Amino acid sequence: MKAPVPRIVIAGTNSGCGKTSVTCAVLQAMVNRGMRVGAFKCGPDYIDPMFHSRIIGAKSANLDGYFFSDNTLRYLLARNAVGCDVSVLEGVMGYYDGLTLDSPRASTYETAVVTVSPVVLVVSAAGAALSVLAVIQGFLDLYPGNRIRGVILNRCSPMTYPGLAKAIRQRFGDRIRPLGFLPNLPECTLGSRHLGLITAQEVENWKQIMASLAAQAEKSLDLAGILALAEAAEPITCREVLFPRQEPVRIGVAQDRAFCFYYGDNLEALREMGAEIVEFSPLEDSALPDNLDGLYLGGGYPELYTDQLSGNLSMRRSVGNALADGLPCIAECGGFMYLTQSIAGKPMVGFLPGDCYDNGKLTRFGYVTLTAREDNLLCKAGQSIAGHEFHRWDCTQPGSGFTAEKASGKQWKCAVATSCLYAGFPHFHFYANPDFARNFYDACRKERMRHAGNRQTCGH
Repeated sequence: MKAPVPRIVIAGTNSGCGKTSVTCAVLQAMVNRGMRVGAFKCGPDYIDPMFHSRIIGAKSANLDGYFFSDNTLRYLLARNAVGCDVSVLEGVMGYYDGLTLDSPRASTYETAVVTVSPVVLVVSAAGAALSVLAVIQGFLDLYPGNRIRGVILNRCSPMTYPGLAKAIRQRFGDRIRPLGFLPNLPECTLGSRHLGLITAQEVENWKQIMASLAAQAEKSLDLAGILALAEAAEPITCREVLFPRQEPVRIGVAQDRAFCFYYGDNLEALREMGAEIVEFSPLEDSALPDNLDGLYLGGGYPELYTDQLSGNLSMRRSVGNALADGLPCIAECGGFMYLTQSIAGKPMVGFLPGDCYDNGKLTRFGYVTLTAREDNLLCKAGQSIAGHEFHRWDCTQPGSGFTAEKASGKQWKCAVATSCLYAGFPHFHFYANPDFARNFYDACRKERMRHAGNRQTCGH
């Protein structure tokens, strides 16, 4: 397929340079102009896509060079950009920062090159003047074909910008175009966002911050120039990655303040195969929805709601009984923690052994390749999928159904894997290995066929 996708990558020199503020300012300004806007996040992060969609109102998805093949990366960009006037891809870390210290593998740079997208580099001008040009030159010269076409100066004073913009034009000519600046806006500091937690009032506060950023963007960013770069992007060429349509099933998906981390494309893949996604709340509901054929417990913040989760005894029993009856289930990170004996000493579902505790720091953080040690719900022994771990909490019995391996070669055992359950700290994207999604759906389909009779018991 070949699809026109007007798009721009907003990349940063490093984490903390302000690329998220610039991205939000541009997205909100375009939404305010009545444009249909698509938003993408480079990398595995759940939070920024949730922010893009819930606060700004832009359709959002992840693009990850470690999870996806080049073709799949282009396909997910093209598919999620359908109906959008323009798409904005927010980078991760510094532009060239990737999987290791000696390679840009899985970096924003790699995503820009694979998707043939023009790039706007965000450079912090705080405490600097002409030295900003040295930073720009370094980024332009490190790798050929880097696709950097424009630059935005963040934390730049209105008095300084005209002189710096002139110096950039004189130094680099047509290589890079100055596209405006954002001044220091302490009242618009984004900081850390936990979108599973925020109240309706906090949502309104965030929206006010976005409105302020958008108003500033209209004053000091060259939005016309940014749109011109996006519209000049060449069409995306890729092969479709399709999931076969099957008999319909009902899959329960935990969705509330405690469980809110899902890749939207994972749920869309299940819908594409014919699933009805039935949302429920382990916090508020008394039991699982009726007539489920599968269960998906995503990540989130169960450790912040231990009293309410533990106190909802009827839901804990409902989940435990369903799993004991053989209901196919994926439980990632927070979902896995919910199925154990306890979190911080508070009783949970208790279907799995082990107690969860705060380790005080990030534990087994980063990209991994997950390889099955035995046949299970998702795959055969020896099959693998790209995954990611990001958690402070740990479990006394994290499971041993898969081997996780980092690029460095470090390995550890993880996850409970049976014929009807995957439960572990690593999370994964179905498009990293579509067979995992198909196998889960097939198990749900078979479960539906058993509804008229007794369900098989799932060992654990």
